Order: sequence, then structure tokens, then C-alpha cells
Amino acid sequence: MEVADFDYALPAELIAQRPARERAASRLLHLDAASGQLQDLQFADFPSLLGAQDLVVLNDTRVIKARLFGRKASGGRVEIFVERIVAEREALALAHSGHPLKAGHLLIVGDGVEVEVLGREADLVRVRFAEPVAGVLERCGSVPLPPYIKHSPGPEDAERYQTVYAETPGAVAAPTAGLHFDDSILKQIVGKGATISRVTLHVGAGTFQPVRGENVEEHRMHSEHYSIPADTLESLQGKRVLAVGTTSLRALETWALTKMSSGETDLFVYPGFKFRVVQRLLTNFHLPKSSLLMLVAAFAGLDNIRKAYAHAIRERYRFFSYGDAMLIERAP
Repeated sequence: MEVADFDYALPAELIAQRPARERAASRLLHLDAASGQLQDLQFADFPSLLGAQDLVVLNDTRVIKARLFGRKASGGRVEIFVERIVAEREALALAHSGHPLKAGHLLIVGDGVEVEVLGREADLVRVRFAEPVAGVLERCGSVPLPPYIKHSPGPEDAERYQTVYAETPGAVAAPTAGLHFDDSILKQIVGKGATISRVTLHVGAGTFQPVRGENVEEHRMHSEHYSIPADTLESLQGKRVLAVGTTSLRALETWALTKMSSGETDLFVYPGFKFRVVQRLLTNFHLPKSSLLMLVAAFAGLDNIRKAYAHAIRERYRFFSYGDAMLIERAP
């Protein structure tokens, strides 16, 4: 398969720059992959599509304030985007500066915190902070909004670029399908008899990266940490599993392949993948040529996704992280 097969033209004005006025005020496009039928709904209708046979799996990762600004000790601006905290005072990060950072470089970030560059690891740099990383990020960091959102993060983003059920810190991007849920929606889901369970997958910065090269099969995914509680695994039995977001799906399908309930996953899902657990997927609309678009094409069929996205563009749905939602019923 060629990466170009997953391209589409999106009017720039359909890229949502702000969240809906209320979390559940988004729209919901319902796709039945078996028939190809599309239905235009509101996200408030989501609980009505559930019943006692459904298990709704949420990703409870919490977005950390991963972006830090500062300068080199020798002068020159620098931006550090913490991809992962690997020790109390060490992290792997993306770094942007006028010249490449090298081992031994000293940086000053936030309110004067010293950061030493230890060396490069692939596309990332390993850095050592003078104090615990988590505290520096919470005190001095900013919300790492995606690059296609053009405004600077503000107080609204600190709240809305986080799910209401976020619990376990570690993500540098939100599991955006979960942004549509509020406490009322969660209560209605339980009221319909459905079961809610949780997984954790810490979304990495690679989620924004396009698939490189021309051939899909040559792409290698970034690695992300996941964990699935024992009670969630027990709940899978005899249920129709609905993954909220591609991250929940990748965690569950990684477990199905490896039987490991926690660890690192670089699972790349593209057409031809055999799904073993997830039967329903709630997701947002994804970037052209992205691994996430390839995942939903694997789940629903590429032709179905092309038609659904064309419909969403005609009907002026809002796209990407702050955009509208899509519920996909996987074809048998």
C-alpha cells in the first residue's frame, strides 16, 4: 500500500481551533462498516447507542505540561518538549534551537532551572534536570497543543485538552476521543447498563508525525507505554468491546497479540490487520497520511473511510483534536 492512498483534501477552516462550547456539544458521525451506512448524530446521542452487552474502555492517561521554553547558557533560544520522563530528574525530549544540541550543553528553562544535555537517542535528546522533572513541568510547563492549533495555550486549554477522567500522568498529547465526555455522559452510559473500564496508554509526540516514505509497510511506529488492569481484562469476556480512541484500541490489541498486560507498544495497525478484541471504535477525524487514519481504515475499510470523510467535509464537521467524533461499527 502507498501512503498516498490515505491522503485527502481538507479545507483549513474545518480544522477545529477551539473546543466546542461544552464537551458533549460535539457532533457524532455513526458509520456501520458492514453496510457503509452513515448517520449524522450529536454526541449527546452516544449513550443511546449502548446497552448491557457493551464494555466501554477509556484511556485514563493524563496530559503533562510537556513544553518548556528557555535559552542556552551560551545564549540563543531553546524549546524542550518532554516526550517521556525516564527517571526523577531525567527525560527524553524533542529539542528546538538554532543549532543542534550536543552532550554537555547547558540550558536554562522556566524560572531558571538548569538542564544538562546528556546526548542524543535517535530523534530525541536525553536531558538531566537540576530538580525533579515532574515538578518543573507542573510549575513552568505549558500545555502541548498540536501543531495545527495556532493559538497559544491558555487556561481553557489547560482544562479542555484533558479528559474529565484523566488520572495517570504521562501523556504529551490528549486521547482526543475522550474529550467529548462529561460527567453526565458517563452517568448515562452506566444508566444504559453498559460497563466502563479503563486502560492507560501514554500518548507520545509521535502521534502528530506523518507516515514517512512512500510505502505504508515500511513505517515504524514510536513506542508508547501502556497498562491494562486485571479487572479490565476480566470485563472483556462476553462483552461487545467499544474502545474510546485509537490509543485504547492499540493497548487492547497489543495485549491480544502478546498477552502482556503492561509494557511498551509500537503496534502499527493498517489495512489487513486482524482485530481480536475491539468491535466498536469511537474516534475523532484524523490527519491525512497519518498512522491513525490508516488504523481507522483497517477497522472500517478504506472505501468506507473515504466516503465517511468526504461526507464529513460536505457536512462541515470539525476535524482533529478539538473536532467532532465518529463511532465506527466494525464489519464482521
